[in-house]
Amino acid sequence: MLDAADPRDKVMLARAAARDWRLGRLAFRFDVAMPDRPARPAAPELLPPNRMPKRGRGGSERGRIALIHALAHIEFVAIDLAFDLIGRFGAQFPAGFTDDWMRVGADEAMHFALLDRRLRSLGSHYGALPAHDGLWDAATETAYDAKARLAIVPMVLEARGLDVTPATIDRFDAAGDIVTARILTRIVQDEVRHVRAGTTWFESACKADRCVPETTWQALVRTHFRGAVKPPFNDSARDSAGLTRDYYQALVDG
Repeated sequence: MLDAADPRDKVMLARAAARDWRLGRLAFRFDVAMPDRPARPAAPELLPPNRMPKRGRGGSERGRIALIHALAHIEFVAIDLAFDLIGRFGAQFPAGFTDDWMRVGADEAMHFALLDRRLRSLGSHYGALPAHDGLWDAATETAYDAKARLAIVPMVLEARGLDVTPATIDRFDAAGDIVTARILTRIVQDEVRHVRAGTTWFESACKADRCVPETTWQALVRTHFRGAVKPPFNDSARDSAGLTRDYYQALVDG
């Protein structure tokens, strides 16, 4: 995990780690215990999800800033999720696993930087509004099981981003905020690759353990995910990521 609380420092460390891995400067060795929680800045204030203020639908500039801030927080936490996945579970997989999640970590850092820059251009900044820590709760829940982590973080939480982001892009377009719409278009394209990495390595782990991926995923989601997997689904994006209806339809049907 990246030992930096300041958001800009974390972005730089993420990019540097991914570059150093790509250039062969980091050893394929996992001998450092991962902390229970990553370093966090003093702001934003982290509230329980049920105490978060309502954001509205993003029509006003204030509403758009609140939504961008929420998305920036997701991307900020996603940086640590990627590097925690590597440090916690990388030894269980071939080096290609680390290749993929280093790229994901660098992507998340870039996504956060784009959204933070957009906030600043609108007269705000990351940390100006409260946020919640639901994403990291999912990491804590799955800290001792690689298949569970892959099942919940990329294959449920990031996959949900594939479902909802196109409508969010449409809302920014309708409000005339073309800059943010373009940023989100870039992000959702990258997230297809992230979900695909999750699905690929989940299936690899299932093959090694001689278990059926779809039913194993369903059991892990029922055990470790506190919400509901529910429509509408972006089936085409999910299919592109290898996350077919064979995985999630059974949860919808009950």
